[in-house]
Amino acid sequence: MVPVILIAVFGAIVAASLLVAPRRVSIEGFFGGVTSAGRAPGLWTLVLSQVTTWIFARSLMNAAILGYYYGIAGTLAYAAYYGSFLTGGFIVGRLRENGSMSVQDWLGARFGVAGNGCYNLVIALRLLSEVFANLLVVGLIFNAVLAGSGTTAILIVALMGLVYSAWGGLSAALRTDVLQMLVFLVVFGVAFVFLVASPGFDLGALVTAPGTAGSYNGWVLLVVALLQVFSYPAHDPVMMDRGFIADKDTTRRSFIHAFWISTLCIIGFGFFGIQASLTGAEYEGELIGTWAKMFPAWVFGALMISLLVSALSTLDSALASAARLVVEELKLAPRSLNGGRVVMVGFMIAGAALTLWGNATLFDAVAVSGTASMFLTPVLIVGLVMGRQMAQWSYFAAFAAAMLGAVAYFGRGWALFAAILPEGHKYEQLLVICVVVLVAGFAAVLAGARRG
Repeated sequence: MVPVILIAVFGAIVAASLLVAPRRVSIEGFFGGVTSAGRAPGLWTLVLSQVTTWIFARSLMNAAILGYYYGIAGTLAYAAYYGSFLTGGFIVGRLRENGSMSVQDWLGARFGVAGNGCYNLVIALRLLSEVFANLLVVGLIFNAVLAGSGTTAILIVALMGLVYSAWGGLSAALRTDVLQMLVFLVVFGVAFVFLVASPGFDLGALVTAPGTAGSYNGWVLLVVALLQVFSYPAHDPVMMDRGFIADKDTTRRSFIHAFWISTLCIIGFGFFGIQASLTGAEYEGELIGTWAKMFPAWVFGALMISLLVSALSTLDSALASAARLVVEELKLAPRSLNGGRVVMVGFMIAGAALTLWGNATLFDAVAVSGTASMFLTPVLIVGLVMGRQMAQWSYFAAFAAAMLGAVAYFGRGWALFAAILPEGHKYEQLLVICVVVLVAGFAAVLAGARRG
């Protein structure tokens, strides 16, 4: 019964998203998000769009899984990444004060085409990982509720998400994000109230829970998140794209509201993972199988709908940003509706193909892309905040250090990196990598800096 209801409700949400998507779209609306009347999105459209694209399915699952293993420390560690709205808002404000209308504008003026190429490579990989990870969660959900249906579900959701994304681009993503976020808040809110009101819920026990693996590595991961939180938003094109489509005051307030709303949602979802650890539930299928046994069918269904809605809302935004990247920044396709649509099709096919790869470790994509983005921390602090000019070689040295760090974490089991990295948990190794990347990056940037 649950699979039938889940499919029916999700199908209704997809249909509603198609109805909400604009019937007509201009090139400016497709790439820039303006309405059919040529107006920029309002405050709450921007807020809800920011939130729903950042509390995406992978993030919700990560918060819950980290809560299950490491207790409140794990959930807080993942929630710390949502400080990116504050650091991202700060970066956007400084860029706009400098007259730049994108990160690429600012980097290109200082480091040329090659400098922009390094940045665009990182964000292209980020966008591809977004498509892959959210489709992967769709597959995990449907495999859990109806064995063997995961691949079919991935293909259907990919097609449906592509249809309205390709029709309206960023303007469609903004409009459907509002609908999807409101649905998410209602459905998740109902499930959360049930959790808090249940007889076995104890807030004191929950906020002091060590998780099934102890809290130590959760605190280690919190330090990693704090080291990455400055650069992390700058390499997320979905967030950055929304930083330049409304006036400065609206944009500033949207980042602040998105911060507290998304952080509360992430912590709330993490509570479900922590509660599973407190009740002694066995970890099964990225917690999806665990929840199916812990909660009544309607609560389990509400959680799954929350995840599916967040996956859908992120897919359209990731595709819209991919189109803008390839068309407006890389200029590899014509600036037309069809040009943008072809890019979207390519990214969706590539992301869906990656789900067949077999890697279901959801946090690894965050760790790898977050590490790769850390070259931006010294560059932005020294160049954007301190106002100093930097030699090109220092920028490339910082980039090389970050990319090497990302590869080292991804390939930590390879003989070459295993011989270099200290023995310990993977999050301890990640912390060491992040510190080395930052030290090397700042050393290079400061050595090549001069007063502007």
